[in-house]
Amino acid sequence: MRIGLGYDVHKLVENRKLILGGVEIPYEKGLLGHSDADVLLHAIMDSLLGACALGDIGKHFPDTDSKFKGVSSIKLLEEVRNLISINGYNINNIDATIIAQKPKMSPYIDSMKENIANTLKINIDNINIKATTEEGLGFTGDCLGISAQSISSVIKKKTL
Repeated sequence: MRIGLGYDVHKLVENRKLILGGVEIPYEKGLLGHSDADVLLHAIMDSLLGACALGDIGKHFPDTDSKFKGVSSIKLLEEVRNLISINGYNINNIDATIIAQKPKMSPYIDSMKENIANTLKINIDNINIKATTEEGLGFTGDCLGISAQSISSVIKKKTL
């Protein structure tokens, strides 16, 4: 078994959709980024890539490449799933945390887990997503941005 850690952060701005875990969340601001800026999926992808020693999302989907401008992070997660499989690994589990003062995440977590499980083709019971605030402290506490952390484990495929 191998383990990887992922972290991502994006700034909250007006006139952008807030998308986390592939779910559009109604809110007055969204996350700024080259893609859809889904910090949760970005952290998860980095943890999966790290567990397989395959670099990070910047290596595979650079923000200098126009083909990734505005792209759905669900599409990028599909590509990560393919990379993991090609390199001989199966995903064991994912545990992730969203850090945001607002909006409340709990109504959307089940949909996020479902999106991730469907995209990665793993059992939803192998995914845990939680959310926390920083009690009004720091940039997330001041509602300036949202961050996410993820830890994942993968298992080498059995060969016959």
